[in-house]
Order: sequence, then structure tokens, then C-alpha cells
Amino acid sequence: MAIREKKAKYFTRLQSYFDEYSTFLLVNADNVGSNQLQKLRMEMRGVSEIVMGKNTMMRTAIKQILDKHPELEQLLPELVGNVGIVFTVGDLKEMRDIMLSHKVPAAARAGTFAQCDVTVPAGPTGMEPTLTSFFQVLNIQTKINKGQIEIINPVHLVKEGEKIGSSEVALMQKLGLMPFSYALKVEKIFQDGNIFSAKVLDITEDDIRAHMMAAVSNIAAVSLATDVPSAASVPHSIANGFKNLMMVALGSDVTFKQVDALKTLLDDPEALAALAASAPSGGGGGGGGGGGGAPAAPQPEPEEEEEEEAEFDLFD
Repeated sequence: MAIREKKAKYFTRLQSYFDEYSTFLLVNADNVGSNQLQKLRMEMRGVSEIVMGKNTMMRTAIKQILDKHPELEQLLPELVGNVGIVFTVGDLKEMRDIMLSHKVPAAARAGTFAQCDVTVPAGPTGMEPTLTSFFQVLNIQTKINKGQIEIINPVHLVKEGEKIGSSEVALMQKLGLMPFSYALKVEKIFQDGNIFSAKVLDITEDDIRAHMMAAVSNIAAVSLATDVPSAASVPHSIANGFKNLMMVALGSDVTFKQVDALKTLLDDPEALAALAASAPSGGGGGGGGGGGGAPAAPQPEPEEEEEEEAEFDLFD
């Protein structure tokens, strides 16, 4: 009777959270201890609720309320492995960061998969010479130095994603290595009836802005190539049309306000020559190329060259 009451209470609690929250995180809880979960619950109290339990019980609780929440049916295939549900009203990224902040270092376990590469550093191990055969089994070169085993070269013991054997675990335990750490890991996000990958939490405003600008550029390019105007291509069309109008005005007697200043400048050789002489790129480049010896000599030379080029362009 007590077990039935426990299950009924669990179902009621879980189903009430589905009624109350529209957003929750599906998390992986592999190798996460109860003490670690308790501290996490205390920090997230008032903002989130963490529910752990057997997958069969969670599936049963969800199936009982599918008539009220049909969108939860897509959650059923995701309840595989050691998973839990974090219901929250807070910022999802902040919740993820809080869970990762409770990461706890842990020793390697045989049969699990390595979270990262594990390298055993070279140097003294503090182990007695009688254990040399242990290193020989793992093909690790050692020597005896000052009454203890010393590893000659760094050893890449385990690669990321590789299954850890009992020999590797024993070596890491003897050397006191704790290369891995465990915390609740967000696998999926459920929000307003939709499921997303946890990768969306790493998307920044700059990423969204860059993708939007790229999309607008593509739309403008397609519109200009097919002569189909769009909001993205109209500014480019106006700019291209204005360039064409300026070219027509410069090649004829037609004029308008925006081109008057340019036509006046082209009709005044002295003003055009003065503008060419004041250009920083032309004068600096000529002086830099010919002024290797004396610093005072190159200054008048670029001015004369620029004036000659300007006069030549006007009479051409």
C-alpha cells in the first residue's frame, strides 16, 4: 500500500508541474550524486523544480494526461537513460549555467566513456619499484629513480569518447588522477509545445544578427538578378539608378541639384588640381617611394608630378 501511495503521489506531483510550467529542460544525470542534486535544488528553489525518477514512471504519468497535453507525446521517446526534468520559469541559459557550476570532480569508472583526453604526465609517481610490471602491461616506459618509479615520457592514456578499461582506471587511481567531472547536462529544451536541441542556448545576439544580415544579402542578390524588387533590394536599385543619372548628367547638359557640385568642380581646372594635390594617398605614396636620401627634397617633387598629371588629364 505504501508503494502505491508513493507512486500516486509522484504521478500527482509530476502531472501538476506539467500543468503549471510551459517550459522545462530534459537533463542527463549520469554519475550525479544525491548530495549534488540536493545542493542544486536549494540554489534553484523558487525558480525551478527538479524531478528525477524511473523512466517508466515518468512515461506512465505523461500518458495519463495526454488528452489534456497532447504535445507531451513527443517527449516520450526522449525518456531514455538516466534522465530528469527541470521545470523552470527562469532564464534557460542561466539555469544551464547554474547546473554546470555544480560540476563535481570524479574519478574514472570502468566501462564508462571518457569525457576528455587523459594524459599521464612524465615524472616521478611515488610508487614502489615492485609495481613496474603494472606499467609494462599498459606499455608505459618507466625507470627507477631514487627508489620510486618514474614515467619517462607523457602517455596519452585515454582518448575522448573511448571506453575506459579497468587497467586505465587502476592506474589513474594509483596516481590520484581525477580527470572527469559530472553535472546535470541539458539534452533537450521543451517550450510551448516544441522541443529544441540544447545547442540553441549557445546562440548569441551577434549570431542572430549575422544570420539575418546574410539572409537579407541573399534576398537582395536574388531580387537584383531576377529584376524582382523586394524590400531588401530597393535601396540597391535606388543607388544604382542614381549612379546612372549622374553618368547621364556628366555626359550631357542635363543637371540637377545633387550633381551640380561635381559638374562645377570638373569645369574648374584649378579647383580640380587643388583637390588632386590635397589628396593624402597620392602625395604620401610618391614621397615614400622617392625620398630615401634627404627628407626635405621629396616634398616638392610629388606636388610637381601631381600638377603635371592634373594638367595632362585636363588637356587630354
